[in-house]
Amino acid sequence: MERLRFASFLSFLFLLIVLPATLVRGQSEPPATQDQASAPASTNQSQHSQAPAPPIPAGAARMSRQTRLEIIRDFEMQILYARATFPMGTKGLKLKNGVMSPNGPELQQAIALWGPAIKPGDPAHISFVQIKEDHIHFDLNGGPVHRKKWYEHVQISGANGAPVQTGSNESQPNPHGTYLDVYFEKYVPEMTARQLRDLLYPVLDFNARNKEEAYLDTVPPKVKEAIQGHRVLVGMNTEMVVHAKGKAPKKVRERDGETEFEEWIYGEPPQDVDFVRIVSDEVVRVETMKVGGQKIVRTEKEVILEKPDKDTEAKQEDRPANAPSLRRPGEDSENAPKPSDGVNPLPPAAPPDFPQPSGNPGPGALAGSPR
Repeated sequence: MERLRFASFLSFLFLLIVLPATLVRGQSEPPATQDQASAPASTNQSQHSQAPAPPIPAGAARMSRQTRLEIIRDFEMQILYARATFPMGTKGLKLKNGVMSPNGPELQQAIALWGPAIKPGDPAHISFVQIKEDHIHFDLNGGPVHRKKWYEHVQISGANGAPVQTGSNESQPNPHGTYLDVYFEKYVPEMTARQLRDLLYPVLDFNARNKEEAYLDTVPPKVKEAIQGHRVLVGMNTEMVVHAKGKAPKKVRERDGETEFEEWIYGEPPQDVDFVRIVSDEVVRVETMKVGGQKIVRTEKEVILEKPDKDTEAKQEDRPANAPSLRRPGEDSENAPKPSDGVNPLPPAAPPDFPQPSGNPGPGALAGSPR
């Protein structure tokens, strides 16, 4: 009987201590349902890749004044990532019907002449938005020209009424800035901010979470897979190699006959060591030394990238207007005098030195008049 009472007492203590704690924990941490368990993944996916906005109707009305203000307020000073290369200087990019211009060899030529202001994957910010009759103008990273401050437009008159200059009258170029113009058929139609972001997607990415993610969306699928696997393919450029393997800890410059190349070395023994040979911004050879002594060499091109047209770059009419030249003003390359036999004549010899009269000639002699 006493044993039964003792067992009942222990059971009462167990229910008194353990059961309330279980109930409290169950109330504070309710079991996650299947929808709740999948909610974070779906949320992240929706943040990264939202469903495209409905297209702009063909007969949409002109953009209203209220929408203009909302677009400017929504896009100015917004951070984004570039999906295309913007050339430096006063020549930006134009976008119409999803087609970017300049593109192809023309864009490569502009980049070779002026340099890139923004590369694919680079972060940028919209510094100025202007909605005009048939296009929307976006200044990126301050635009190609530094805009004047408000106090630089102020003029102060002196005592005699003469204006006193308070700032520089000439606008200074901004090498880090560029611009984008989005053109429409007749006028800028009524649209939402999401619809405008979808129109800008070929060149600007508003959904990327970091630079690496934005850059991977601009490369071919095979290159993207290799970069995510930290592998280097023959045919990649240096920027792709940096994204795949990082900055090389060691670089060596050498020459193979008449070809100069640069060897990027990744890793040190006793681990695998990769030797990436680069010629003119292109990977031409990848050599891997395994830990066991095995040597793997790849020289066959594994990916083909678009390159600029060298013949187009060499055209005279595409040279900048202020490029130096030895031709006379108005003289064309086709009309320039050429030797009949194809051999340039020797420059004329200098005239012999004639003996000069002794003494100091008078002013008449210097002027060419008789003494």
